[in-house]
Amino acid sequence: MAAKALVERLRAAGRTIVDFTIGEPDFATPPHIVAAGVQALAGGQTRYTASAGIAPLRGAIAAKLARENGLAYTPEQVVVGIGAKHVIYNALAATLNEGDEVIVPAPYWVSYPDMVALHGGQAVIVASDERTGFKLVPEVLERAITPRTRWLILNSPNNPTGAVYSADELKALGAVLLRHPHVWLMTDEIYEHFVYGGARHASLVALVPELAGRSLVVNGMSKAYAMTGWRVGYGAGPQPLIQAMTLLLTQSVSCAPAMTQAAAIAALEGPQDGVAEARRLFEQRRDLMVRLLRRIPGIQCAPPDGAFYVFASVAGLLGATTPAGKRLASDVDVLIYFTETAGVAAIDGSSYGLPAHLRLSFATATEQIEAGCAALASAVGALTLSHPTEEPSHA
Repeated sequence: MAAKALVERLRAAGRTIVDFTIGEPDFATPPHIVAAGVQALAGGQTRYTASAGIAPLRGAIAAKLARENGLAYTPEQVVVGIGAKHVIYNALAATLNEGDEVIVPAPYWVSYPDMVALHGGQAVIVASDERTGFKLVPEVLERAITPRTRWLILNSPNNPTGAVYSADELKALGAVLLRHPHVWLMTDEIYEHFVYGGARHASLVALVPELAGRSLVVNGMSKAYAMTGWRVGYGAGPQPLIQAMTLLLTQSVSCAPAMTQAAAIAALEGPQDGVAEARRLFEQRRDLMVRLLRRIPGIQCAPPDGAFYVFASVAGLLGATTPAGKRLASDVDVLIYFTETAGVAAIDGSSYGLPAHLRLSFATATEQIEAGCAALASAVGALTLSHPTEEPSHA
């Protein structure tokens, strides 16, 4: 959000900015979903609903989880929130006491540690890097668990890296959790439909059903259906947890908007060809961005298996000197240089718990990807590098 605000300020000042900060699809909500929302408004669905969400939507979510994810939940085990972020926030609010620990694999979505802290908890950051494909491995998870551990938050496909855990990798993590019955599992699966190549999304709870009694599956409408502004997310888990989260809803926002809940039903039960087309377009854009970035000296990246972000290493640019004589000492310095000099906005890896990287979103038009990468190449070409870099790959 801060990056988005910066882009808007620069554009208001007359700058032309290629925006790679975008964390949302760049296409419109499908017409049949919009029509359902409009019809709900015209039909008088403008009042409060049940705090957990309207029964038809919770039923549609339960059916979706069974159909697509192999998960067995009743509508009573589903709660609807104002976006997936809201669901995660309420789950932590309902369960954390002062000093409780939450294991957060890094790189992480920026909100996880802060939401833990807001509720008196302590985020235990467990780092990974390119050597493990930016994924948490069982032995690291085992070492991170203490008697105070309350949750493990697992995000696959991952923001910011695009890492997708395989079924075998998830089962191995599940085996660790089975040995520690006091640890709950929260799976953020908001990017589930955007996986590429041979990668496949799987839900850990479906693979290790013994964890269902202490797990919360989080998802929403925002990414798959281009509904970020509609603000509908959901969680599915054991009924006592869902009841506690619902109680928080009654004393905070009361409920998600009635008309957006109606639109969410249309999204889940209507045609899914728009989701498939979006996945196809994102894969093409991924391939283009990775190919162009790999041609730039000092930047390295592997094709992400999911989501719509490239998490590129800029370690090869650290120590370089700009034409103005400034030394680039960190990924934040690189980011500022790219924004001010090249007119290309991204997000620094330090914000995601792994410095010397940048997150660049390919949820934007092909022309923007080409223009942005060309501008980055020109900006890098103007640097005085402090050490030789490897020849860029033209693969």
